[in-house]
Amino acid sequence: MADPFAHARVLAAEQLSSGYTWAECPRWHDGALCFSDMYAHRVVRLDDDGTPHTVLDLSRRTSVNGTEVIPGGFGWLPDGRLIVTSMHERLVLAFDGEQVTVHADLRELASGPINDMVVDGDGRAYVTQLGFELFQGEEPRDSPLLVVEPAGTAHALTGLGGMSGANGIAITADGSRVLTAEAFANRITVLDRDKYGRLTGRRVFAETPSLPDGICLDDDGGVWAGMPGVAVARFADGGAITDVVPFDPAEALPPACVLGGADRRTLYICTGLDVMDWEESRRNRRGTIWQVPVQASGGANRP
Repeated sequence: MADPFAHARVLAAEQLSSGYTWAECPRWHDGALCFSDMYAHRVVRLDDDGTPHTVLDLSRRTSVNGTEVIPGGFGWLPDGRLIVTSMHERLVLAFDGEQVTVHADLRELASGPINDMVVDGDGRAYVTQLGFELFQGEEPRDSPLLVVEPAGTAHALTGLGGMSGANGIAITADGSRVLTAEAFANRITVLDRDKYGRLTGRRVFAETPSLPDGICLDDDGGVWAGMPGVAVARFADGGAITDVVPFDPAEALPPACVLGGADRRTLYICTGLDVMDWEESRRNRRGTIWQVPVQASGGANRP
């Protein structure tokens, strides 16, 4: 089999911070990197030197359905509140700095755990879902994207068809497109977005050589995708791989990345080793954060 990265620029990342469970869903916000330390039930903010601070601690939350409270994708509303998916409760929670409330209940819409999320400038959240109980051994099945409107009402985008394990999701700087990683189809999908937030025109942006997880966008039209068993790579429209950040799978599996830093030309990468065994992940805390300079800026792309 041909090496899919044979013509890609190889970039070497350096470790910035360590001691996490499964690090996921990185965001650049207010001049700092934030991410979900999933099995520690918290959202973390890092100082420039990698020192962590807990932004939101969900470890004492009582679940509405008896499942463990695991934070996934998150973003901020125009009023400054943090919203975050509680994956297995199938809720979007809101945090105003003091109190956690339910922003949207997706239990009647989601056929499995909800996953990542991106929030637009109006406070509309596009939410991905696994579509099946991955952690209980169910077989994969397609499921639609979900949308939470700014007021908290929600609906499923059934007209677009089912997504195959939609995972990372992002919005271009001009708001005209939404892209998502269909993990179990090994592809990145792009949709057109109008001024009202409606999505149409589903098509393939790139086929990926391995399962794509979290994604972020740059101003040159590239999509950076974490592929946990392989590397982080940058894809151009049509599927060409221009850059790759390799990892030793015995040391770190990279599910997600985001562009940040002063000019958003630093690629921050979340990694872990124990994703399926939550207790093992908490015991070992082998999740790490890495960084590497890149050429194209993240600009105003979301997240």
